Amino acid sequence: MTTSKNVLANDVEIKGSIKFSHDLIIDGKIEGEVISDGSLTVGENALIKGEVKTRSVIIFGKVEGNITVQERCELKSNAILVGDIAAGTLAIEEGATFMGQSQVGKKPEAPKPAFGGGGPKPQP
Repeated sequence: MTTSKNVLANDVEIKGSIKFSHDLIIDGKIEGEVISDGSLTVGENALIKGEVKTRSVIIFGKVEGNITVQERCELKSNAILVGDIAAGTLAIEEGATFMGQSQVGKKPEAPKPAFGGGGPKPQP
């Protein structure tokens, strides 16, 4: 089974949240949240104003907002990002503009309780 990529062309403007489950290419203007378990490609004509929360993202255009991805975030040479990044891995090509903070790497797992340590303590 093959999955085709969905495309929002450069003449599309959306105000509001976008949710999708596979791959999406945005080349238009989005004002609002972009949320997905899939992959997002921000085209070179694209402008996204809002939060991006996806599995991975490749940016050729402009994003004004924070990006949170589980896996990989790539900023291509003409990309402009004004916002913070939280990602598993981050790749920034020469010529990309990034104004914000980054947190890269896997999040540490919550410590697991020690064996037998969950009950009430005995009273003296």
